[in-house]
Amino acid sequence: MSIVPEVSLKLTSKDANPILDFIFTADPTAIVHDGRLYVYGTNDQQQYEAVGRDGRNTYEYIKTLVMMSTDDMVNWTYHGLIKTDSIAPWIVASWAPSIVKRKEKDGKTHFYLYFSNGGVGTAVLTSTSPVGPWSSPLDKSLIDGNNPELGDCRVPFDPGAVIDNKGIGWLAVGGACARIMRLGKDMVSIDSSIVPIYAPHHFEANELNFINGTYVYTYNTDWQDYSDWPLPTEKPTTCCMTYMTSKNPLDSCSWEYRHNYFKNPGDYGFDFSNNHTHLEKYCGKWYIFYHTMSLQHSYNTDGGFRNICVDEIKVDEKNLNIHMGNQTLKGVEQIRPMNPFIVQQAETTAATQNVKFVNGKRIGDMHAVTVPNKTGIIAVRGVAFSKVPSSLEIKASGNGTIDVRRNSPDGEVIASIKVSNSQMKFIKSEIQTKMKGFVDLCFVLKGNNLTFDEWQFK
Repeated sequence: MSIVPEVSLKLTSKDANPILDFIFTADPTAIVHDGRLYVYGTNDQQQYEAVGRDGRNTYEYIKTLVMMSTDDMVNWTYHGLIKTDSIAPWIVASWAPSIVKRKEKDGKTHFYLYFSNGGVGTAVLTSTSPVGPWSSPLDKSLIDGNNPELGDCRVPFDPGAVIDNKGIGWLAVGGACARIMRLGKDMVSIDSSIVPIYAPHHFEANELNFINGTYVYTYNTDWQDYSDWPLPTEKPTTCCMTYMTSKNPLDSCSWEYRHNYFKNPGDYGFDFSNNHTHLEKYCGKWYIFYHTMSLQHSYNTDGGFRNICVDEIKVDEKNLNIHMGNQTLKGVEQIRPMNPFIVQQAETTAATQNVKFVNGKRIGDMHAVTVPNKTGIIAVRGVAFSKVPSSLEIKASGNGTIDVRRNSPDGEVIASIKVSNSQMKFIKSEIQTKMKGFVDLCFVLKGNNLTFDEWQFK
């Protein structure tokens, strides 16, 4: 079984989706912090590695969450896994995170990461960094199916969280039903009654946004026949994403159904699958994060393993209208160039092939490692050489060579660096060709046990 795909279509197509091409991820959520956009998701890779390419993605082996970030929307830094089963050993599984942040009285920004504890409830982790370390403030789920206020909504999973303009936290949960509640000041307790959102044909994938003074609730509709659609609005498409709005979240009758804004992946030419989105505004643009199953074809499996993608979406904030979105392999445009004259991490990639990533010494830091007897490739895009570099310094260990090539894995050699040291160290190389302007870079790794940490042009 291939732990990493043999072929990455992103290398040759120059597409931006999926975000990461070396790991299965799903159910995205996102948050902006210190100028970077952080995305978190369900770790479908864990299920894939447990059941193999002939197995099915039934989610029960997933007990970690995936972290990644970007500042340009095309080159993504992989920050590794949140090991939820180690942090909260009582969990059943961990799916579908939803993250919010707030500056607290201690002067620090605190992050609150809610996630499905399997299908039985919603759990929460906290941190003062977007990449951890994470801790569990509770020894049980924040809410589970035993809560009597849930009524007949016995599956309080797929959480959606938001903090409004008054600093108040809100949480929506549910499967085949929807419930919303106000969170306590500590963000890890419930401080209100739990009330229904009458979301027609509700299935799962709850998420909350607060836009222009209005609470926006998004959810996934079910696979059922919509002949009983109860509203005068146009019927949604099957298993799509739709939304409702309210000014008073705890008044069930205040929630107004609007319309669907995102169809099922199958309606865009991908495989039909479940559906889960997150809306996030970053650098003045609205983006929609979602998952498809396009990556599994690179692994030669059809087991239902998903991958997070992103496209732009039009959101009319004044009139609170979310326009119909699109799903593409092409994805989004790069919003700023990559700077080669500052330290860049090897785990920041636009495309990869035959590399895996292991934990470094710091939380959220990863190293790229070659797969035995394979040539590894790491590609980054839109690198801006504002001046001609004279040398390149990398940090690596092992035995082999790292060739840096222009634009493609077989492009012109910019630098060739021999690595022959058992411990991680800096290695400097002269530049073999003059260059200036915008280029893509491909780091070609040849050798066994070759570990690559970071790079910087001088």
